[in-house]
Amino acid sequence: MLVLASASANLGAARAQMGLSLGWHIVFACLGVGFPALILLAESRGLHGDVDAMRLARRWAKVAGVLFAVGAVSGTILSFEMGLLWPGLMGTFGSVIGLPFALEGFAFFIEAIFLGIYLYAWDRLSPRVHLASGIPIAVAGVASAFFVVTANSWMNDPQGFTLTGGRVSNVHPFVAILNPATPVQTAHMILAAFMVTGFAVAAVYAVAVLRGRNDRYHRVGLLLPLAVAAALTPAQIVVGDIAAREVADRQPVKLAAMEGIAHAEAGAGEHIGGVFINGSLQYALVIPHALAFLAKGDVNATVPGLDSVPAQDRPEAVTLIHLAFDTMVAIGFLLLGLGAWLLGSWVRRRRPPASRWFLRGAVLAGPLSVVAMECGWITTEVGRQPWIVYQVMRVSAAVNPAPGLYWGLVALVIVYAVLTTVTITVLRRMARTPERIPSERAT
Repeated sequence: MLVLASASANLGAARAQMGLSLGWHIVFACLGVGFPALILLAESRGLHGDVDAMRLARRWAKVAGVLFAVGAVSGTILSFEMGLLWPGLMGTFGSVIGLPFALEGFAFFIEAIFLGIYLYAWDRLSPRVHLASGIPIAVAGVASAFFVVTANSWMNDPQGFTLTGGRVSNVHPFVAILNPATPVQTAHMILAAFMVTGFAVAAVYAVAVLRGRNDRYHRVGLLLPLAVAAALTPAQIVVGDIAAREVADRQPVKLAAMEGIAHAEAGAGEHIGGVFINGSLQYALVIPHALAFLAKGDVNATVPGLDSVPAQDRPEAVTLIHLAFDTMVAIGFLLLGLGAWLLGSWVRRRRPPASRWFLRGAVLAGPLSVVAMECGWITTEVGRQPWIVYQVMRVSAAVNPAPGLYWGLVALVIVYAVLTTVTITVLRRMARTPERIPSERAT
């Protein structure tokens, strides 16, 4: 009994530590993917005579440098945690998924090198050469996200190896990277990164405009990232729908958890809200036949339930998975509505909405986009339980059996608390310093 209790405590500690690390780091990773493109867009406008856009580019570049440094720390922590917390996974499948992590490392160093050049060379290179020096940053940021997510997509749809008696052979790393889940999962994450960046940056300037700073500098700071994020939202909803169909085909038990379906249902309805209690979803709003159509393209199709697999192979936190999925979808459509409001006003009046409610919506869009992204990862990762590699290796078989993992969780909380405090303090001090452009860079 003591051994079982120790194993359970270890598993809980490892899950909590990994969840905290991923949830904290993914925000900085999103900014690392999306921010460079926004900076280059602003600088490009600046080179065409938009002085306010050039000021924004210079300010955002400095902020990106700070965020990159902090993200590098949390990313390094995560790389150590993969081996320390999950030696069963890395020891068994390291030869299969090691390549994307190695390629991500190359992308990271390319991003770091060119970010240093970009920041140092603002007034040392010609304007167009300086702009070109930022392109590798944007490309490497996207590549970094792609390679990391391919490893996660492999965990959801493992390919490229043979497992015999617990030993891996016949390894094909590129087959593993290009597994069937890779296209939709990487596209979903990269679009999410650009949306989080755009909505988060726009929210900062929306707050400033609400406080009376209605000059052109702050309006451009609001509208440029907001337009980018809003333009990508419809594409993200389409990709999300494709991802849900992929889950329905390849991970039907995860879909059952996402919808809170206990038993197979012919013509299954879409379940909105509700709590999974005593083996069934209660208090949910049901749209008849909607799930069957969305998942299978047939309003009378049968959708498998949780009981399609033995109890030990089902996700435990069904309520969490279901509500996380619902929250992600609901926020996605709220963001779509905000973008439609902006587009409608621009088409009719050639200007953004003048309503303060629009500005309040832009403020809320920043944190809501982060919440949606976090809920997406909860759906993906918790929904795959109890498997760390779907239908191949259980989480319990991958966790480190050594005692004392909770001390690592305590240390991690302290580290992230310090990092958060320092990051906010530095960014606030930077915000108080006005950005000026040397006269020769203004054109």
